[in-house]
Amino acid sequence: MTWTRAVSTAARRLLTHPDLPLMATCPLTLAALTEVLAPAQPAPTDPLGPLALALAATLPLAFLRSQPLLSAISVTAAVLLAPPTYDRIFYSGLPALAAVLYVVGRRQQGRTAVLFALPFAAYALTDGHLGVPLLIGTAAALTAGHAHRTRTENTRRSAADRSYTGTVLAHAALGERARIARELHDIVAHHVSTISVQSETARFTTPGLTAEGAAAFLAIGDTARLALTEMRRLLGVLREDAPEATAPPARAPQPGLDQLVALVDEAREAADGAVRLIVRGPVTTLDPGLELTAYRIVQEALTNARRHARGGAVDVELHYTEAELTLRIRDCGPGDGKDGTEDNPGYGLLGMRERTTMAGGTLRAGQGPAGGFLVEAALPIRAGSHPA
Repeated sequence: MTWTRAVSTAARRLLTHPDLPLMATCPLTLAALTEVLAPAQPAPTDPLGPLALALAATLPLAFLRSQPLLSAISVTAAVLLAPPTYDRIFYSGLPALAAVLYVVGRRQQGRTAVLFALPFAAYALTDGHLGVPLLIGTAAALTAGHAHRTRTENTRRSAADRSYTGTVLAHAALGERARIARELHDIVAHHVSTISVQSETARFTTPGLTAEGAAAFLAIGDTARLALTEMRRLLGVLREDAPEATAPPARAPQPGLDQLVALVDEAREAADGAVRLIVRGPVTTLDPGLELTAYRIVQEALTNARRHARGGAVDVELHYTEAELTLRIRDCGPGDGKDGTEDNPGYGLLGMRERTTMAGGTLRAGQGPAGGFLVEAALPIRAGSHPA
């Protein structure tokens, strides 16, 4: 730690010490007594009046934390009354005046700060020699306190906004995950039902099957049926948590890439612009869940393009490789990074990211290299896929 940092830390601790007003009151009060009773000063005929004003300009500083307004009124009145009454100003009261006015600007409303500045403005009009410097110092102290208050409020408001935004995004992510799980239910249920049917069929069609083998196939079928029952219960919970649970869901197969042409045609008619579908590489039949993920990403990207780049050209590209399926959806819009989360926090880029993450892939969304907005997702192809 350098000496400048050490000095800065020590000063910060001193300025934030809870007993700072009381500690500052003692030397300022001694200085005020010295101003009134020092032999170098002309001895007043009646020292009680100046002494009372000097103490009124310094002693209230000790009560600044508990009674800020009363302390400010006392110090301000004492500083203002000294020049016209005794033709002098108590310099020991000026640091106390700056401190109390700073606290007024920091804690009180702007209207209160203006009320404290008005007497100094009137004094500056009547006595410019002393009034103008006092008015400038008063305005500086009040402004500094108000600036500190504004900065603190902005910091708290920013922290609250960040906390609220994080809560909304977390809630939207949970809702989107539940929505994805509901969509995947039919696909998983189909696979489990297939296991159950195949185990029952194998029990009767396998030649030379022993009793132990038949019992094993029976156990597999029972386990599959139990899994289906539990999945239906889970789906019921997810639908109860969803806002749209009041409306019965439409019974329809989950879409896949074989319906992508119809989706592009629909987007072309709705957007009044050119929407192209480009397919590269050998087309591969993918897992239903992966095809659903790809379909939903393209669907949401087209929705965003229609919302923010209406009438512009949109390219939807599918690139098949042995290891992954790459989706690229590019439009000719402003490329400002807007997405569906503005209108509905449960969808948009948030939904795309959730789906891509569940599929083990990566997603990039932002301004394209040639302008417009680009959504690019890389989805790994699992083993077992085969050319169409």
